[in-house]
Amino acid sequence: MNEQTQPATVRVFIALAPPDHAKDELARELRAAQDAYPRMRWNRIEDWHITLAFLGELPVSTVPLLHGPLAALAADHRPPRLALRGSGVFDDRVLWSGIEGDLDELHLLAADVRSAVKACGVTFEERPLRPHLTLARARRGDPTSAAEIAEGFAGFSGLRWPAGRLHLVGSNAGRSRGPIHYRDIEAWPLG
Repeated sequence: MNEQTQPATVRVFIALAPPDHAKDELARELRAAQDAYPRMRWNRIEDWHITLAFLGELPVSTVPLLHGPLAALAADHRPPRLALRGSGVFDDRVLWSGIEGDLDELHLLAADVRSAVKACGVTFEERPLRPHLTLARARRGDPTSAAEIAEGFAGFSGLRWPAGRLHLVGSNAGRSRGPIHYRDIEAWPLG
């Protein structure tokens, strides 16, 4: 018998996703860099997101407990108006684009998301919110590529957009040798 077994845990985070037009705008800006730096591990455009809370590995049975509280929270928050702006590097290897706009609203939303998760009995490592989109990672031993690319589009400033939905996202990180892929477990409209 060859039954597919479901994993007992799933890696989970809660995020906002820029709309397609905002991602396309940034993707056009990055096209030359992607061609010039093919050894960078570029994230798929459909996976670009702004993490509000990274929960890590959760038991699959725990995830449904988050649905009701996150849906209610999303309905109570007006959509922050955001834009993609500039670039930078974390740890000499991780290339990112920054976020500007209603950052006070964004921080309040993240704080409320984290409180709702804790109220569901889920513990996770709290890290300070540094709003960004992770775009690519340099391979070990190649610390210059990410910094060179970041310098090349540091002046980028995208159009503003309302963050429309709160996303509960699962990933396959650590489950395969291929690239990380994300999938919405659930998403709720803001406001």
